[in-house]
Amino acid sequence: MTNRRIVPAALLAHDDHDHDPNSELDRGLTYDVNTLLRRRGALGLLGGAALTALAGCATAATSGGGASATGSSSTSATASATGSATAAASSAASASAVDSVVPDETAGPYPGDGSNGKNVLDDSGVVRSDITTSIGSSEKVAGVPMTINLTVTDSASGYAAMAGAAVYVWHCDAAGNYSMYSQGATDQTWLRGVTETNANGTATFTSVFPGCYAGRWPHIHFEVYKSTSDATSSGQIVKTSQIALPQAICETVYQNTSTYPNSTRNLGQLSLKTDNVFGNDGGIHQLATVTGDASSGYVVNLTIGV
Repeated sequence: MTNRRIVPAALLAHDDHDHDPNSELDRGLTYDVNTLLRRRGALGLLGGAALTALAGCATAATSGGGASATGSSSTSATASATGSATAAASSAASASAVDSVVPDETAGPYPGDGSNGKNVLDDSGVVRSDITTSIGSSEKVAGVPMTINLTVTDSASGYAAMAGAAVYVWHCDAAGNYSMYSQGATDQTWLRGVTETNANGTATFTSVFPGCYAGRWPHIHFEVYKSTSDATSSGQIVKTSQIALPQAICETVYQNTSTYPNSTRNLGQLSLKTDNVFGNDGGIHQLATVTGDASSGYVVNLTIGV
């Protein structure tokens, strides 16, 4: 693995401060102020008071093992899941377009994109839709099945679908560990991969639902590139941000304590309002719509503007 876009460690924004005590990085006042200004710009005419009012967690009631939670800070809903996660993935193209740019967020201390020395993006095989294994391995990571549909739109073109773009996603496993970084997983590359967006601007990944580790709301990291060639050759990153997962869905998944140890406890100590990434606006532009159930799996849908 080669280095790319190397930056000093002190400049790496830290989203996992309680996850690994050996990798504590202080984002500092400058980062916080810049993040707040970006968020206010993303919210348009909404004033500073609205940033506080919008912060919060969308909840959804769960019944009969199937649920649906939408990315809204003020509403919650329930619905019966239909079909498997794989079948539901085909509905991604119908996701509603957004009319605002998703906020930039920290890539955190575990990006694996070369910015802090470790780089999976130059590995042969990183362009793949199934990220449940390490590259070149057939051993799947444990966890509730999850399909990720991230639809990318171009804010400069009236939020038209960005076909042919590339999305790199990565997230922790059920126990809260990151491949390439966490102890015992430094030689693994699971839950990382790059996929090209289709004609509808959607990149689809097959994965497992991430756990909740201490100090962070359950989330999925992503980077958007103009093309897969850019993604795999140190090209320019168009957008770095994160997907927030709804509380009700997380609570249901984490009932499986044998697979998701400590996630229920960790989630109970957090909220979208107090999270150090989503807290400024409650993740209003990053909270996914999730359908499915713990048996057949969940489908995570989010449409973003870049």
